Amino acid sequence: MLGISLPGWLTALLSAYDQVLSELFWFAVGFGVVYLVSRIAIIPFVTRVVRSRNRNNPTIETATKTYLRVVLIGFATLTGIIAAGYGGILSDSAIIIAAITFALGVAGQQVFGSLISGLFLVSDPDFNVGDWIEWPGGKGTIEAVDFRVTRVRTPNHETVSVPNTELTANAITRPYGRNKFRLTEKVFVAYDEDTERALSELRQTAATLESVLDSPAPNARIVDLGENAVTLQAEFWTDEPRNREVLTIRSDFRRLVKRRFDEEGITLAPPSAQSLSGDVTVTERRPDASASE
Repeated sequence: MLGISLPGWLTALLSAYDQVLSELFWFAVGFGVVYLVSRIAIIPFVTRVVRSRNRNNPTIETATKTYLRVVLIGFATLTGIIAAGYGGILSDSAIIIAAITFALGVAGQQVFGSLISGLFLVSDPDFNVGDWIEWPGGKGTIEAVDFRVTRVRTPNHETVSVPNTELTANAITRPYGRNKFRLTEKVFVAYDEDTERALSELRQTAATLESVLDSPAPNARIVDLGENAVTLQAEFWTDEPRNREVLTIRSDFRRLVKRRFDEEGITLAPPSAQSLSGDVTVTERRPDASASE
């Protein structure tokens, strides 16, 4: 049997490739084992524990799952590096550590800022998944608080990813933060109408809506005497505003008010600043016969 001798440079190249493939293999093994164990066992177990202790706060559950996944991925990467035989470099090389620290300090300022902001949002008892919030940049329902952003579903059912830093740096309004929510609707009527009858119709119209509470009872009042109209305001309450379509309630009330006022002959405020009244008589002028000659 004849042996084939390879050139020295080719042998060294094959040996180098063999070492690289071996290191990649052990990195994949170390990373894969930790990652699979965390996805199959650790994350579901921790999520169940958090859910059992915070049944009324889904924000803690989603945030725990997000942050725990990030930590475990980092731990899996570190395990893969050690399994590939590069653990000594991480502890002995001051240059590498300094380079990693510098890269994280320059490129990760915004990421770490979003992370810290997300932790503040998660720990806020008045900031929960399912809540309706309003901030200077928009409004909608919170769907999840992630590592960098908070996902919000807008009234048009669009999903917006809002940076956590934007929510912590601005004032957040939670109009539906309690079990009851007061809705106010303004109606403009003409000055020559019976305002007492219009107020009564507003109260009765609000009371006919199924989603409006009987207690507190619907109310109506005069809020302004404008130049061209009397401003009336109806006030009524609904329960569980997070689970109701508040915009639909407003639309139903406006539609019923328009129909009721039309039936009762109550005139809404004129659309223009001037209202004309009176009669106009048109007479036909016949041409003079002598003028035509």
